[in-house]
Amino acid sequence: MAGREGGNRRQETPGGAGPAWAEELLEHLRPAGRDVRRVVSWLSGAVHGSVALQDAAGNLVAGTRILLDEGLVTDITGGRIASAAWESHERHLRLVRVDHPSGACVLAVSRETPFDRRASDVVTHTAQVIELLLTARESTVAGHRLRRATSDLRLAILQLLMVEDTVAARRVAAGLWPGLLDADTACVYVVESDPAVRDRIAEECLHRTREDALVVRCPAMDGHVIVVSPRDTTGEALRSLIGRHPDIYLGGSVRQSLARTATAYGQAVSALAVAHFRPDKTAVYAERTHPERLMDPQALRAWTARVLRPLDTLPHHTRAELLATTRLGLEFTAVSAAKVLGVSRNTVRARMERVEALLGVDFADLTVRAVVHLALNTQIGLPDIPFAHAATDAGPRLADLLSGPARAWAQDLLGRLDADARNPRRTLRAWIAAGGNAERAAQALGVHAQTVREHVRSAEPVLERQLLAAAPTCTRSYWPTSAWATSTCPFSSITRDRAAPRQPVGQVPAGRNRAIRTRLCTGEPC
Repeated sequence: MAGREGGNRRQETPGGAGPAWAEELLEHLRPAGRDVRRVVSWLSGAVHGSVALQDAAGNLVAGTRILLDEGLVTDITGGRIASAAWESHERHLRLVRVDHPSGACVLAVSRETPFDRRASDVVTHTAQVIELLLTARESTVAGHRLRRATSDLRLAILQLLMVEDTVAARRVAAGLWPGLLDADTACVYVVESDPAVRDRIAEECLHRTREDALVVRCPAMDGHVIVVSPRDTTGEALRSLIGRHPDIYLGGSVRQSLARTATAYGQAVSALAVAHFRPDKTAVYAERTHPERLMDPQALRAWTARVLRPLDTLPHHTRAELLATTRLGLEFTAVSAAKVLGVSRNTVRARMERVEALLGVDFADLTVRAVVHLALNTQIGLPDIPFAHAATDAGPRLADLLSGPARAWAQDLLGRLDADARNPRRTLRAWIAAGGNAERAAQALGVHAQTVREHVRSAEPVLERQLLAAAPTCTRSYWPTSAWATSTCPFSSITRDRAAPRQPVGQVPAGRNRAIRTRLCTGEPC
């Protein structure tokens, strides 16, 4: 069939599959080629003209700016007409409406020669492809927003549980996940992976738990995924991830009430530290990891009540808020605790300073942190144990509590270090006394700071605890070590008087520290 050059002749692909330009256009619908800008650029070359894609407000979405009649554009985007054509001696213009969920756009094509049948077909079909791509992109964006909103909602529920507001947490969860928090108890798991693959791990956790668990990307640790589940089968489902992903670790808590989610979370993190030294890369918080279970529960509860007695005068909600914040603040940095709780780091610090003032202690000292941490754990773990409310401050001392089975446990734990000829136990003693500061411990021992770090690091797999990574914030990792590595009763040789002015961190006089430790050891109010 004869025709003018550039006229109506249709280029056929081999085998009569259709025009070559149609095949090229369809290539842009493949997953790797879905880009509106690339489609507009292709159209410009296909029709040998200028192409612009703009929205109803006149904003250029793709292509090069073309001067258009505003009234004509308004008629097209408003739905009065679907397309328009305009011609002059110098320019030929086609405008086509492109619909998508958030509004309409105008595809404008300008060229020097008139539009023949081929050029018109190319413009019409390209407009349809752009419409599909815009719709798909908006669906993708909407899906991402929905997933982000769902993720934020899960985090909000976790933060409510962390501060013991189970009523509000259940109300929020009921809308999207009915029945998720109907149970009174749950276990908390922490899955650790490389931050680069955390999103994929979180999706797998959702899939394996069949969305019967609260799966949250930890706001404080980039590689952690937190799972709160009342189901007994969740632990086994999460352990199956280890076989598929050799570079992940799993730590789990014992079953706790929903109001004690913060405690369960701390247990899971503690178990996660142990999992790093296990061949199967999994661990559950067990008896051997919380030696307070080896102490006389009534005596321990009575001692705890005396230590925390200054907080009893506070309103219930204020006391619960301070205790929950302090518990996490002793486990993690102020920044991490703030992210988990959904408050500012200054709020965390202010709450902990208030607890310090009420108890008359200073959390800059590792052993003081360890003692208060023990009291907070007991307050949560043994809340219903009856004990005698003494009219005076007389009662069991911490030194008495640390005797018997607890001492045997500690001797067995620290005895594992005796086989090392470098005497890491001595190094640990100095390191703890120096507040977890390797430089100050090195000065006391007369060795290099790197030697101190190497000794402490070598003790980690033996004790199944992360020490260097935790110091000086994560009290749970080292409080048993602190308790027996320093002396028979390390707290009997550490405070400041309540009336004394507060010293900056790192400048607490040693004499006052000794008073703090003595009072905490005996359970006397400071």
